[in-house]
Amino acid sequence: MIRVGILGAAGYTGGELIRLLLNHPEAEIVFANSESNAGNLVADVHEGLTGETELRFSSELPFEQVDVVFFCFGHGKSEAFLREHSIPERVKIIDLAQDFRVCPQGVENFPWTYGLPEIHREATRDCRLLANPGCFATCIQLALLPALKENLISGDIHVNGITGSTGAGQKPGATTHFSWRNDNISVYKTFTHQHLLEINQTVQELHPGYDGRVLFIPQRGCFTRGIFVTAYATCNKSIDEVQQVYSDFYRDAAFTHFVTKSPDMKQVVNTNKAVVYVERFDDQLLMISCIDNLLKGAVGQAVQNMNLMFGLEETMGLNLKASAF
Repeated sequence: MIRVGILGAAGYTGGELIRLLLNHPEAEIVFANSESNAGNLVADVHEGLTGETELRFSSELPFEQVDVVFFCFGHGKSEAFLREHSIPERVKIIDLAQDFRVCPQGVENFPWTYGLPEIHREATRDCRLLANPGCFATCIQLALLPALKENLISGDIHVNGITGSTGAGQKPGATTHFSWRNDNISVYKTFTHQHLLEINQTVQELHPGYDGRVLFIPQRGCFTRGIFVTAYATCNKSIDEVQQVYSDFYRDAAFTHFVTKSPDMKQVVNTNKAVVYVERFDDQLLMISCIDNLLKGAVGQAVQNMNLMFGLEETMGLNLKASAF
């Protein structure tokens, strides 16, 4: 059994991670850390787990008792935590924040692996320190990966993505409160979203020297979970060629599925799946992808990466049915 510790366990990602790991046949949760909820039943905070666990939140950090630790902190806290705490070298770390996703320029032997399984499966198997991709970054990259790798597109890449309210975290705020979010839509961080850093890093990895920009407009949706991305760029290949490239690229992917019918978001909500679709209009290639932001965009992908890091079947504990209705 893989012995697991979870830090920041009281938030949305912490709750979803606990939900997955309670049903993982090869994982055992040793501790779920939350300073503010220490001693409280996990099911009293994550009420969807009522009747499934008697686990309590802990203020302790018994790293010597675990094989892997998941960081479910807010962005910026993982790096600070590692400066202040010592974790045994044998313990693997999976960070769900953005602290280690981008390799600093000029830094050789950067120890963190960027864990997008569709292109980094083998590197993930061999790593100890894994930076889990961001939710928008995952969805956008899955739309673009085959086109970039096989040089199908050129020029600026225009991206629109809409995300559910859980993407903003559990702490209420002016733009996450139900009365504001419901029956509403808005844009934010236009062209400046933080996930562009890791997206552009992957663009250069797959297509060195690509000189087009990724122009991203994120939107807040009036639904709870899920991300739906549409992207387009100039393409001089036929749709048959493009579809073959996408089909070949994702043929062996555990959770990413290329489809020939325009998808909808309900196909992926409550699963670790991604669905990708392409269509050509004149000289423009339209690329669509959708994921569950809390699962494939966060803890589902993190568990997928844990499976790879410990030599397990990639899909273990992740066979989840979409909430289609």
